[in-house]
Amino acid sequence: MTKIVFMGTPDFSVPILRQIIEDGYEVIGVVTQPDRPVGRKKVLTPPPVKVEAVKQGIPVLQPEKIRQPEELEKIIALKPDLIITAAFGQILPKQLLDAPAHGCINVHASLLPELRGGAPIHYAIMQGKAKTGITIMYMVEKLDAGDMLASVEVPITNEDNVGTLHNKLSAAGAKLLSETLPPLLSGKLEPIPQNDAEATFAPNIKREQEKINWNKPGEEIYNHIRGLNPWPVAFTTLDGQTVKIWQGEKVKGPANTEPGTIIKIDPDGPIVSTGNETAIKITQLQPAGKTKMTGEQFLRGAGSKLTAGSKLGE
Repeated sequence: MTKIVFMGTPDFSVPILRQIIEDGYEVIGVVTQPDRPVGRKKVLTPPPVKVEAVKQGIPVLQPEKIRQPEELEKIIALKPDLIITAAFGQILPKQLLDAPAHGCINVHASLLPELRGGAPIHYAIMQGKAKTGITIMYMVEKLDAGDMLASVEVPITNEDNVGTLHNKLSAAGAKLLSETLPPLLSGKLEPIPQNDAEATFAPNIKREQEKINWNKPGEEIYNHIRGLNPWPVAFTTLDGQTVKIWQGEKVKGPANTEPGTIIKIDPDGPIVSTGNETAIKITQLQPAGKTKMTGEQFLRGAGSKLTAGSKLGE
């Protein structure tokens, strides 16, 4: 029986862990991030992978920094034959990479060498890609740069956001891993080196990236909004107040209106000019201090005094 240590943290990792267990492998330990405060009340909350591991009766380790010698020893002492990671959130040191007989492999949410890093799903949508996928690769000390073992493409629809694509990729990752483990463990897979010259990167999203730049073409703004929905969520400003923009639609707009100007008030949301003739109708938003609402609800309440000519983003 192959002994596996699984390392992962968010919801993305949970179906992958479940698949490993369903396929009959012995998961001898799960390594995940520490419990973190969540929400306005800062309630200490376990990561989704810990919740699943506890449900499955699997021992859990939660190192703050996996490179600390005492934390490394705990994992190595489990004597795994293989370590599998999926959105764990820390780079593994060489001592750990070298420990298992079958090495360490990672389930990554992009078609490597494209979009190495912590936010590949966000960038795939924000960059307007028609497809992304899953790559399973050997882990090395360099970020997402190891030899590839298997990959599968996943199409991106024009309606996808981070949430819907996240779920598709998580399911695809579980299926691909299930198909990959038998030939990997029997030595029948030939790893393929990545071409570093073709590498692109998807670093974690920073706050300043969340703000909408209305000077950009409407198509880019549309991708920006859905590429940050449902987390961390794009925002703009109105009358000096932050407004989160959860959802929008592309509509025909004028070419000669200053970007960020509300050009029309439709019953289901205000229409905003952009850097080209593709305007954005805001159909779901969240004014500061309020809950998420539809564009129609906004216009009946907090936005009832909004008129054409008002500016966003100032």
